[in-house]
Amino acid sequence: MWGRSRAARTGNAPLKTLPVERPDVPERVGRTDPEGVDYGRVMQITFVATIALGAPLVAVLSSSVELPTWGARAGFAIRVGAVVWLVTALTVYGIERWQTTE
Repeated sequence: MWGRSRAARTGNAPLKTLPVERPDVPERVGRTDPEGVDYGRVMQITFVATIALGAPLVAVLSSSVELPTWGARAGFAIRVGAVVWLVTALTVYGIERWQTTE
């Protein structure tokens, strides 16, 4: 039973799917080659790095601070997360600018 496909078990051939044009989906946008700093790349890297590095950092820093209420926890995460985001964004921008000037 486990080694055979459903079509082989039931004797039915699988249905073929036909490409369907969807008018609600926009056409693909081409690639860009920006001169200077690619701000889209900076934003994407900042977003991913802030989550990947910021979440563990906030968790570690929150272990040394007493946060009795959910409001205090949220406020702490926002304050620390804002600093992490700002430092990450400026660092990524600086690296991108340095790489484009070479």
